[in-house]
Amino acid sequence: MNEQDELLKKINALAHKAKDGTITKEEEDQQAQLRKEYLKNFRAAFKSQLEMTQVYDKEGKEVTPEKVREIQRKKGLRDD
Repeated sequence: MNEQDELLKKINALAHKAKDGTITKEEEDQQAQLRKEYLKNFRAAFKSQLEMTQVYDKEGKEVTPEKVREIQRKKGLRDD
């Protein structure tokens, strides 16, 4: 299991406790912190994936937005 899977497992376990009404204040705080960390990691991975994406039209011509191309150039992912 990777880190995201572990976070999600812990979040879900605390969510079940909350649903059952057996969650403590400390666990609620932990749940909130775990959710923040999960979202931070998710957003970073999603952003990275978008930055690596290249878009092509039906004729095979690259139509990747210039903003994305600039980011790719800065990261050394493009030669143009």
